[in-house]
Amino acid sequence: MSDIIFHHYPISPFSEKIRLIFGFKQLKWKSVMIPSILPKPDVTALTGGYRRTPVMQIGADIYCDTALIADVLEKLAPTPSLYPAPVAGLSRTLAQWADTTLFWTAIAYTFQPSAISGILGDVTPEQMKAFSADRAAMRANAPRMSLPEATGQLKEYLRRLEDMLVGGSSFLLGEQASIADFSVYHALWFARRVPAVAGILDAYPNLLAWMDGIAAFGHHQFDKMGSEQALEIARSATPANAAEYAFVDTHGIALGERVSVMPTDYALDPVVGELAICSDNQIAVQRSDERAGVVLVHFPRVGFQMKRAD
Repeated sequence: MSDIIFHHYPISPFSEKIRLIFGFKQLKWKSVMIPSILPKPDVTALTGGYRRTPVMQIGADIYCDTALIADVLEKLAPTPSLYPAPVAGLSRTLAQWADTTLFWTAIAYTFQPSAISGILGDVTPEQMKAFSADRAAMRANAPRMSLPEATGQLKEYLRRLEDMLVGGSSFLLGEQASIADFSVYHALWFARRVPAVAGILDAYPNLLAWMDGIAAFGHHQFDKMGSEQALEIARSATPANAAEYAFVDTHGIALGERVSVMPTDYALDPVVGELAICSDNQIAVQRSDERAGVVLVHFPRVGFQMKRAD
């Protein structure tokens, strides 16, 4: 198997989700640090414009969105499973809620004025302005939750999660960890690491103990890699055989047609290429870049939209 190359930055919550899954599954990986804001020329060469973090690369295959990345890691290392059979569907559903509703509530709560320095560190006013402009562009017209609403809703979610752990359960859905644990954890991890706002968790001892247990999985073994080396690996590799995936037509678009794929909620930056995979749970486009070569960029079905390219 080609190396798992992970493009991320330290304070990215979704990256922490996958880093802990590497630890859970004891998978070795290569770490490529990327900027937290645009421009990201080396990432763009691989993805064609997808701007969210993280991105996972295996040879010339580029995987976007942590839901799909988790599925790929599950196939590479089926045990221990992220989707234990008794709770497979429930774990995916809870994970989707955590990656969306819980995450954005926690973000709205955490990004309050008193916490900014704890989130970004010692940044200059210019850097703060650039970060704010980048995130505003990502969110575009998506609604913003006020701090009072975020505080009240987050406390209610924390109470519900605490209740799931009453009785001594090791994980949210029983005695086996699942994708739900890693998705809920990363949203709360971001708040817990900022002293100015972490106190909201103090009233939930079971939840704090559970968080300590998830953190104990660690990130396993990784080596640092430069982005230029990652690009060279993509350029020298051949994408996976798309013919292995059964074609599931939901758009009336044939394989080989030029399409545009982008998220449905925020960071609406389209990736354009030839439709190579349109299966039950993923869409992939083939594209060519002068620096990355021919790559296959993969997206999950859920949370993304596809249309013919103009």
